[in-house]
Amino acid sequence: MTSRIKISSAFDGGNISVINASEPDNIRVKIPNDTNSKFLQWFYFRLQGGMGEQCVIQFENASDAAYPDGWVDYQAVASYDREYWFRVPTEYVDGKLVITHQPEQDSVYYAYFAPYSYERHLDMMAWAASNEDCITDHLGETAEGRDITLLEISKTQGLAKNIWIIARQHPGETMAEWFVEGLLERLFDESHPIARALLRNCRFYVVPNMNPDGAVHGNLRVNSKGVNLNREWKNPTAEFSPEVLAVQKKMAETGVDLFLDIHGDEALPVNFVDGCQGVPSFDARMEAMETLFKDVFTAVSPDFQTEIGYTPDQFGEANLTVATKWVGETYKCLSFTLEMPFKDNKNLPDDVVGWSPERAKILGADVLYPIYQVIMSSHMKADD
Repeated sequence: MTSRIKISSAFDGGNISVINASEPDNIRVKIPNDTNSKFLQWFYFRLQGGMGEQCVIQFENASDAAYPDGWVDYQAVASYDREYWFRVPTEYVDGKLVITHQPEQDSVYYAYFAPYSYERHLDMMAWAASNEDCITDHLGETAEGRDITLLEISKTQGLAKNIWIIARQHPGETMAEWFVEGLLERLFDESHPIARALLRNCRFYVVPNMNPDGAVHGNLRVNSKGVNLNREWKNPTAEFSPEVLAVQKKMAETGVDLFLDIHGDEALPVNFVDGCQGVPSFDARMEAMETLFKDVFTAVSPDFQTEIGYTPDQFGEANLTVATKWVGETYKCLSFTLEMPFKDNKNLPDDVVGWSPERAKILGADVLYPIYQVIMSSHMKADD
C-alpha cells in the first residue's frame, strides 16, 4: 500500500528536508542549513495524509543544531489553520528530535515556533502606516531587494525622546515580531493612558523585521548572505549587512535615548533582558536606568523575571559587534536585548500552547510601562 503522507515546505518561511515518509510512524526528516551558513534549527512544514494516524517524525540531524540544548524539554508547535498554534508531544532522544502526534485533520503544519509570515509583516506595516500618528520611512533594501522599512510614531513635532525598537535580526525568532505587533496595538490605542503619555513625550522608531530575506528563506540566524546581523554592528557593510548599515545611518540622524532589540532564546525557558554592564561607558546613570526598567517590568508583568539570564559581561569586555552593546556605547543610553523563550515560561507555564504569539503580544504591550518610567525618570532628564 502506497503511503498517503506528503510533506512540503515550499512556502514563505518553510524549511525541511524529507529523508523518508513512506510510513506515518517512521517519518524521517532533516533540518536544512540556513542560507550560506552552518546554522540550523528552524523548521516549518506541512504534513498531509496523516489524519487519524499516529505520526512519528524524527529529525535525524537535531544534534547538529546551533543550540542542541534548546531541544531539552522543548515541545514543537502545530496548527491546522496557521492561526492557532498548540504544542505537540516532542522528545529529544539519542541526538534526534522526535514529534509524536495524531493529526485530527488531513492537513497539519508543524514549526519550531509560530511563524510570522512576510505577508503578515506587510499587512502589519500597511495597518500601522494607516494610523495618523505613524509614517513609514524607507531605509534601503536587503541583498535580495526587499524593503527595510521603519515606522516612525509620535504625536509631537517638537522635542521628544527617541525610542528605537528593532526585532528579528535573527529571522527564526518569530516571537520577536509578535511582540512588536502587540506593542504597536497598545501604542495605537488612543484610549490607553500609557500610549497617550508616551506619544506626547517620545518619538518611536520601530523596525519590526530587520531580516526579511532570512525570514522568507526559513533561516534561524542569518540573512541571505549567511551573515549574523547581530555581529555586524561595529563594522556593517553594504554588501553583507545592508540592514544594519541602513538602521545605523538613520540612528545617526535621530539620536537614540532608549533602545530595545527583541529576540528569542532557544534554551532558557524565561523572559529576560541583557544590558550594557560591560561597555566602556557604563556608569551609575546607565545602571540606575537598567534597574528601574527591570523593577517596573517585573512589577507589571508576571511573565518577566530577572533571576535567570545571561552572565553579565565584565566591565570593558562587552562585544561591541552586538547591537545592544554598540548602541549603548555609542549613544550612552539605556540599551537592552530582550529575550523570550522558544519553550515555555517555566514560571507561568501553559501546557497547551507554551510561550505563544498571544503571550508575546501581551509582553510587547506591557513593555511600554517600563519605557515610560525610564523616560520620565530623573536619570534620563539629567541629560536634557
